[in-house]
Amino acid sequence: MPEQSPEARVVSGETWRDFCRALERAGQVVLRETSPADPFDRAEGFRYLSRLTRVALESYLEFADPGFPVLRRPAHETVKIGADNPDNYYQSAAISGAHDYRIWGTRGSIHYLGFGTYAGGYGSTGRRGQDGYREASELEIGPDGAFELVVSAREHPGNWLPMQPDSSSLIVRQTFRDRALERIAELRIERLGSGPSPAPLTPAFLDRGLAMASAYVAGTSALFADWAAGFAQRPNQLPFFDPAVAAAAHGDPNIQYFHGYWELGPEQALLIEVTPPACDYWNFQVNNWWMESLDYRYHRIALNHHEVQTRPDGSVCLVLAHADPGLPNWLETAGHQRGTMCLRWVGAAERAQPTTRVAELSELA
Repeated sequence: MPEQSPEARVVSGETWRDFCRALERAGQVVLRETSPADPFDRAEGFRYLSRLTRVALESYLEFADPGFPVLRRPAHETVKIGADNPDNYYQSAAISGAHDYRIWGTRGSIHYLGFGTYAGGYGSTGRRGQDGYREASELEIGPDGAFELVVSAREHPGNWLPMQPDSSSLIVRQTFRDRALERIAELRIERLGSGPSPAPLTPAFLDRGLAMASAYVAGTSALFADWAAGFAQRPNQLPFFDPAVAAAAHGDPNIQYFHGYWELGPEQALLIEVTPPACDYWNFQVNNWWMESLDYRYHRIALNHHEVQTRPDGSVCLVLAHADPGLPNWLETAGHQRGTMCLRWVGAAERAQPTTRVAELSELA
């Protein structure tokens, strides 16, 4: 049977039916034998899929035209992916290596600002990885904080962010040290030489966009469920994470990641001890099984280098427990019995490996 054209698929409704069927299949990630089977974790898993669907439709339909990119905030308090950093203000835009772009704005006072170009996505079958990266510290910025950054596959003098012919996305990471005192960078993006307005929607754009959106939901959920299941083989440990795997998942090349799985009884606590290396920033955070950061709007589930209390020798002891043990650096489980966790060093020249141990609350008292 000959393949239907996008026009025929849209008119017949097959485009929409395929999208719905693919979302149904993605639900099998939540039902895996390696995933938690209790009602609470399953409910969070299906909510996670709904969140991924929301951001996927924005990424591959509403804001998917690389000719007219929009620098938007897809990952926020209710869209959480792959151990999202609670201190980060994430932004992204659809781009294409066939075009040149200009990012411009003001630096603000945010602690860390980084720009990356990437190929592929979590649900794509082709090449996936990072193509270029620039920190604000590498850019020429005016006395008033104003700057411009050219994004192109061809080398450009001055502030230039490289990409490849098949680059497809831009990710901006803005990291707070202290949200109460810092201002984010105010940024805009445009394609150089673009016309006054984008073309009207076509059946081909819709057909491809819905297919890519459903593939993103399935691919993203499967990828990080695989990670969580792997971490669970070493419970309550925090090993160093392979930089190559982090880069393929669109991680920041300036970060050393330590990922792990935690599970605690009602009267237990997990102690994470380490002497932080000299670095630009570090934090530790608590996630659920699906690698979503826990709700940092209402619970203290993360601490960074500015917030943490250190010992006289410079070392740190973080305490993860269901209830406040009356010790410094307590992190909440926010009603969870298990989940994943992440420690990151940003700009560290050396690797400092944390140690972990489970203790009874009576022992701590």
